[in-house]
Amino acid sequence: MTWSIIARDSSTGQFGIAVATRFFAVGAVVPYIAAGIGGIATQALVNPYYGIDGLTLLREGRNPREVVEALIAADAGCESRQLHIMDAGGQIAAHTGSECVDWCGHIEGNGFSIAGNMLAGARVLDDTANTYIASENLPFPQRLIAAMRSGEAAGGDKRGKQSAALLIYGDEEWSDLDLRVDDHIDPLAELERLEQVSRERWVHFRKCLPSRKNPAGITDRGIIDAGIEAAIADEK
Repeated sequence: MTWSIIARDSSTGQFGIAVATRFFAVGAVVPYIAAGIGGIATQALVNPYYGIDGLTLLREGRNPREVVEALIAADAGCESRQLHIMDAGGQIAAHTGSECVDWCGHIEGNGFSIAGNMLAGARVLDDTANTYIASENLPFPQRLIAAMRSGEAAGGDKRGKQSAALLIYGDEEWSDLDLRVDDHIDPLAELERLEQVSRERWVHFRKCLPSRKNPAGITDRGIIDAGIEAAIADEK
């Protein structure tokens, strides 16, 4: 009931997942990322433990194919599920159960994996991929959204639209960006708007928060505000 893209930005090393569906709050159950480890999207009849346990297996050093095989072997409902995985080395694996609703399938390329089910047709994934490839000049979050917008233009989820999400991780154990549109008439358009709003202050403010390298972060509000204003001015 969903399609999603997992990708890794070659210039920053960030992992990102963008997803859209005709279902409520897709961002709460589909995308899972561990910094420096990999990303997993669990969809169709979602099994959240594919994401939770799958990231644990990746951390243990299993490759994506081994992770997929371990997850579906432990799940009697696996034929009703779809998942895809990409690790930090760029290895990709996917599973589309025999009971997933057509159109369903998976494609992959250099640095990205795309999977979907209950779609208008194969072109949804093809156009998502083609736009992602052609948009390498865009900042990573915008590139992911642009790819999904192309898939939607090709028909997207054949039932319609309801929710979308964008999750991006960098070096830290918590997200660089976590945007969710849980219930909206045009969720990808709203996701695009939220990403634009994030660039007004959030993406600059985030750099001031605690990190493993700087556990206290920046606490001087004057320095924070000056840094944000300087970053905004540099972008104009």
